[in-house]
Amino acid sequence: MYLGLLASDLSHRHGWAHHCLSLIRALQRAGVQMTVITSHNSPDVDGIEQHRLLPDTNPMQKNLLLHSLLRAPEVGRLLRGCDVIHAMIEPYAPVGAWIAAGRPFVVTAHGSYTDLLMRRRKPVGTIYRWSFRRARPIVCVSHYTARVIGDLLPDARLEVINNAVDPAQFANLSKDAVQKRGPTVLAVGAVKLRKGTLELVRAMPAVRAAVPDVQCVIIGSTDAEPGYSHQVAAEINVLGLQDCVHLLGHVSEETKLAWYGAADVFALPSMNVGRKFEGFGLIYLEASASGLPVIGTRGSGAEDAIEHGVTGLLVPQSGVTGALADAIISLLRDPARASQMGAVGRASVQNRTWDSAAQQWLALYETLS
Repeated sequence: MYLGLLASDLSHRHGWAHHCLSLIRALQRAGVQMTVITSHNSPDVDGIEQHRLLPDTNPMQKNLLLHSLLRAPEVGRLLRGCDVIHAMIEPYAPVGAWIAAGRPFVVTAHGSYTDLLMRRRKPVGTIYRWSFRRARPIVCVSHYTARVIGDLLPDARLEVINNAVDPAQFANLSKDAVQKRGPTVLAVGAVKLRKGTLELVRAMPAVRAAVPDVQCVIIGSTDAEPGYSHQVAAEINVLGLQDCVHLLGHVSEETKLAWYGAADVFALPSMNVGRKFEGFGLIYLEASASGLPVIGTRGSGAEDAIEHGVTGLLVPQSGVTGALADAIISLLRDPARASQMGAVGRASVQNRTWDSAAQQWLALYETLS
């Protein structure tokens, strides 16, 4: 089998990139032949030959669709001998559908972008709807994403292959690599509306009232939505949480892993904001791999990443501040339960590796070629 892959930048800078790089690495380990087409800003990656022909997605290049289609002839020549064409992220679906020319074509639906692109005004939305209909199948990273896409395209063939994690990266983490001052709630993810950072901050006064020495550490870029980041910082001051909630911004991988090892609970209350939603939440699997009990929200891809009552807790998005506070308090007050959830979560992700995900993808490709 010979794959033609349309991928974003191959890095770990954002979810699309992490997914593409991790899955391509796993497919390589499985011995799959492939040609990889990436965005212009993709960095060099040892062992992966890439053709940087596609417009950037992070940040999103202006007139991305037009620039993608202009490169279609060149992309098509490079992928002429491929058995299956796979657009690994939604924005590249049109160029993938165009060059497939009767061959099997697959697109990965990660989350909000599939929905948002299909709802764009003519002719952009029309082109994206055509390309997603051309995909057989659309492979969704979660059952929630599949439900959203199914509502928009009732006749689409949908499959679900969850995202994965590299458990070895989070094994044997030190609990003392950073200095903490009390029971610690950790959140990892860019500070933005969809990640529910403000809801987490607003839950902390109730948590502090129940657990006076609690600390909340928030790791992630504050540049994605600067206005929202300023609102979060202002709310910390208004609520008098300066000694309790700590916005660390972007940190090194070493520092992030140190906080995974030191924390007691992981909480990221992903929120549906307009048409935007959390398609899966790779970060939840990272937290489970670190041995932490994980708190997320219902009505999002977190439902596939967290087994409620077993590896963590799922709270409703409606009334999330109170429900989130109650969930955090219940785990901090019951360390034995929290530890058990963390242990089960860590064990469960041993079977949710990128190599196992690659085997699911290979089984799917085989049915198409």
